[in-house]
This record gives sequence, C-alpha cells and structure tokens, in this order.
Amino acid sequence: MRVLVWGENIHEQQNPIVRKIYPNGMHRVIAEGIAEEGWAKVETATLQEPEHGLSKKALDSTDVLVWWGHAAHGEVETEIVDRVIARVWEGMGFIALHSSHYSRPFMRLMGTSCSITWREAGEKERVWVCQPGHPIARDLPAYFEIPHEEMYSEPFGIPNPDELVFVSWFQGGEVFRSGCCWRRGAGKIFYFRPGHETFPTYRQPEVLQVIRNGIEWATPDRPRWVDACPNIKVSPEGIRQPER
Repeated sequence: MRVLVWGENIHEQQNPIVRKIYPNGMHRVIAEGIAEEGWAKVETATLQEPEHGLSKKALDSTDVLVWWGHAAHGEVETEIVDRVIARVWEGMGFIALHSSHYSRPFMRLMGTSCSITWREAGEKERVWVCQPGHPIARDLPAYFEIPHEEMYSEPFGIPNPDELVFVSWFQGGEVFRSGCCWRRGAGKIFYFRPGHETFPTYRQPEVLQVIRNGIEWATPDRPRWVDACPNIKVSPEGIRQPER
C-alpha cells in the first residue's frame, strides 16, 4: 500500500507553539503514525515543493492521499487540484483532515460550501462511534476523548455522507459530523475532523488508529479506472472497440 501524506508546513515554520509540538512538521508525525505498523509505504509532500510534491508521477504511484491544509488553501495551484481530483475518480483514496474541509480538492469533490461554525477554545472533544462495525471504527472503544481541541459545530455544509462513522460532542454542547465517507468515481473519500495545529492531536493513539483505518478503507479495491471519452466506431460488421 502506497500512502502520500501532504501538509502545508506553514504553521510549523511560523508558530513557535506548533513548532514545539511538531518540530519536523505535522505531516511527518502523521506519516510516522501510519508507518509504525509496517503495512504501508509512506512518503510525505508539502506545499513548498515543486508542484507541491504532487507531480503526476507521485500521484500515479499513490493509493491513498492524506491531506492537511489550513492557512494556504488558495495557494494550491489549479493544475494540481485537477490532477488530484482526476486520480480520485480513477480510484485513489483521499483522506481530508481537520481544516482540509476548506481545501480546494475536497470542496471540488463535494461540490458544496463545506462551511462550518467554529471556536478555538481548547475544549474537550468526545468522538462517538456511530457504526461500530465499520472498518474505520476497527479497534476503537464506543467513544474516545481528546483533551483539548478546536470546536467545530453544525451546520456542516457538505452533501449527506454515504456513511457517517463518527460524531463529535464538545464541552460547549455543540455536535459535529466528524467522520464522513463518500465515493466519487472509483475513489473513496474520508473526512476526519480532529487535528488543530496548536494541540498534539496527531500524537494521540486513537486518532492515529482512525487515520490508519481510514487509509485501509480508502485503498483502491478494483482495477484503476481511467476517465475518458472514447469514440465508438460503427461499421457494417457491427460496433468496433473504442479507439485508443
């Protein structure tokens, strides 16, 4: 299984609090948490690299793309967004983390505003499992708690999920659909809410377990489908195969 973890790598450079928690970047901590069980080949890419680290070659060799973005959604080039979406249609899995609900690839794939209500107060978040039998909920308790997190609440401007795996409750009383699944083309998409940059959320075992489970679920389970528009020729002998 080939996994690519993409991160903006901006907060880690500009915010000393974030740099202390993730000195080598959130993307590296997430990648290490995925790779620790040994069943995936995990690489990383960041916004600052040529083509944002998302060249055609890199994406062609990726089974699941994990995405964390926040401060620079608009800096992701349209050509790269198109490239990511095309690969999802072909079968590549896409995991959107936390504020990646506003990332350009996720918003394009959803076709909606993806808007939320939020509060940055370091509140306790309780993540409830809605579907205990779902693969993404494997090896998790009925709920787990994150001691300090940014609050997101409904309404969440997304299409109704094909499957809702987690719902979050916060100390202020708000709730949020925090683990949502969709299919687009041949690809599977999973949105997972926790992960504000100023808290060590991606060092929590339950959070990393969810991400690993999400990757296993989103891994392509069918041959790669190439989105195309072939011209079918008709002759007196009958319909021929499409031209390549």
